[in-house]
Amino acid sequence: MTPPDRRGAARTAAGAGRGGAGRSGGRSRSAAPPIVAISVGCPSGVGPEVAVAGAASVEGVRCVLVGDEAVLRRAARLVRVAARRLVVVDGRAAVEQLAPGAIGLWAGSARLSRPSAFGRPEAEDGAAQLAWIDAATDLVREGVAAALVTGPASKHAIATSGAPGSADFLGHTEHLGRRLRAREVTMAFASGKLVTALVTTHMPLRDVPEAVSPREVARAAVWLARLLADLGRERPRVAVAALNPHAGEGGLLGDEEKLRIAPGIRLAARRLARSGPAAELSGPLGAETAFRLAARGALDGVVAMYHDQATIPSKLLGFGEAVNVTLGLPIVRTSVDHGTAYDLAGTGRADPRGMREAIALAAQLASAR
Repeated sequence: MTPPDRRGAARTAAGAGRGGAGRSGGRSRSAAPPIVAISVGCPSGVGPEVAVAGAASVEGVRCVLVGDEAVLRRAARLVRVAARRLVVVDGRAAVEQLAPGAIGLWAGSARLSRPSAFGRPEAEDGAAQLAWIDAATDLVREGVAAALVTGPASKHAIATSGAPGSADFLGHTEHLGRRLRAREVTMAFASGKLVTALVTTHMPLRDVPEAVSPREVARAAVWLARLLADLGRERPRVAVAALNPHAGEGGLLGDEEKLRIAPGIRLAARRLARSGPAAELSGPLGAETAFRLAARGALDGVVAMYHDQATIPSKLLGFGEAVNVTLGLPIVRTSVDHGTAYDLAGTGRADPRGMREAIALAAQLASAR
């Protein structure tokens, strides 16, 4: 499988990346670099560090960080980014006037009453994370930025913070879907070796079989095909993984493949026939076979039935560069594929590659739209 072209976001900003080809007609090379809003994640984790380092190293994109200013300036010192590059911006005009190499700090970000302790988030930190996600989302929704990138947040810190709307927080995908009133949302992961989308996301395994319905299978397959088309695949080859071992072994090991997954594949084929893109759908295919074929390039993408069925191969094949993409939103949203890494927080040793890739892919997908 040809990997998505994210080696330089400067190319994608001009429509030269795979996402800019065909669907949007590309953009002039003289166009201003796209603006990406970044919610920096948990202030007690590595999010601020990788956000600053990623924004400082990516090319051809203007970044606006949404987070506490003191936390971000502390992070800049840890990752050796010059303080003069961090510029407070308070509106659309200030954002658009960011000089090359400057990193915007959104003045409207919720402030913390004291510097966060590394590795030990408190209720205030959880509430701030949620506020930063919402503020960064609003920058994109209001047209100040072209895409949203989210840093690694703590679901537990947010859910237990007591902030309005926090108790139901299960993750960015679900929260953004509700907040933006998306009809259907799909979690996906993209790297050079594997692109995969999920039928179910953050739920106990015991609830997965009932949640795997034909409609949900079709949703994930359709949005995965659309993502692959935006990444430049012509007639993407998509396999839908089975839920049970050996695709149910003809019903011996389960009947979800016959009763739920196969009808979902047929429904996806009908949806794609109506709205595009043209795609080749196959399955239900044993998960181990589907991911093996994708890894060697015989497939362009795989639909997974549940969280770990997708994330284990994704992280084995592309950890540090895989990007989490939320499909179906009215805005472009990407994220790193790792967590808060509290054990590394404050050391300056967190790897910013994932954030850099997330920023570059966000710019690419924004160009494709």
